[in-house]
Amino acid sequence: MVRALVTTVIAAVVCALLSCWLVLVGWSLMGDAVSHAVLPGVVLAYVVGAPFALGALVFGFLAVALIGLIRGTSRVKEDAAIGIVFTTLFAFGLVLISVTPSQTDLNHIIFGNILGVSEVDLLQIIVLAAIAFVVLIVKRRDLTLYAFDPTHAFAIGLSPRMLGTLLLGVLALTAVVALQVVGVVLVVAMLIIPGATAHLLTDRFGRMLVIAPVMSALCSVIGIYLSYWIDAASGGLVVVVQGCAFALAYLFAPHQGVIGKRLRRRVRAGR
Repeated sequence: MVRALVTTVIAAVVCALLSCWLVLVGWSLMGDAVSHAVLPGVVLAYVVGAPFALGALVFGFLAVALIGLIRGTSRVKEDAAIGIVFTTLFAFGLVLISVTPSQTDLNHIIFGNILGVSEVDLLQIIVLAAIAFVVLIVKRRDLTLYAFDPTHAFAIGLSPRMLGTLLLGVLALTAVVALQVVGVVLVVAMLIIPGATAHLLTDRFGRMLVIAPVMSALCSVIGIYLSYWIDAASGGLVVVVQGCAFALAYLFAPHQGVIGKRLRRRVRAGR
């Protein structure tokens, strides 16, 4: 339980931090693509006896490269390229699982296995999360300008292409971190829900970078404890609690919430 809590909080914080930029850039589908595309890499890493994280990283970067290649060298648009690459690689991973003889249940890669995280896995997660966290913090100003106005970023000497590549690289890294916690199916939820929730609660990006990680970490702790008390899937409950937090923000956020807006209108009408 201690390792599960530490692992989940680490993954939740780094995923939430990245999700702020993904929401602004509009890369929700890209997060889905990368998180699913790492599956065959994990299976192949198991086959050759390599660390799961290594195989996931290789296929995460491969997915990003393939999407860019298809988009840049054909008439296929970005959303179609993303759909083609991630569904093909994910299906390839499922085929590999079905034909790979194993005494280990590889299905935990798909659905996650927080309570099965070993000390070695925890060390890998800490290292990868630290790299992603440091990159995001150091480059936060450049990435924020790229998210809001890539044309202005280019005008002042920054390379939007390089910043986009950097963000995709961090996305691949972060997907590997969250893989151990919720599996490839639910990684996209941890990469999108915290940023979307924070976006409803504030109009200032600096505050988003604080609200999203704090909210995500709190939801993770609540989800882990709920899974212990009701004996349910830990990864699934973490995402369910995050979804409930989003629902509350969607309804009751002071400025952007559905009910919050109606209450403000009634107050103004009363005046």
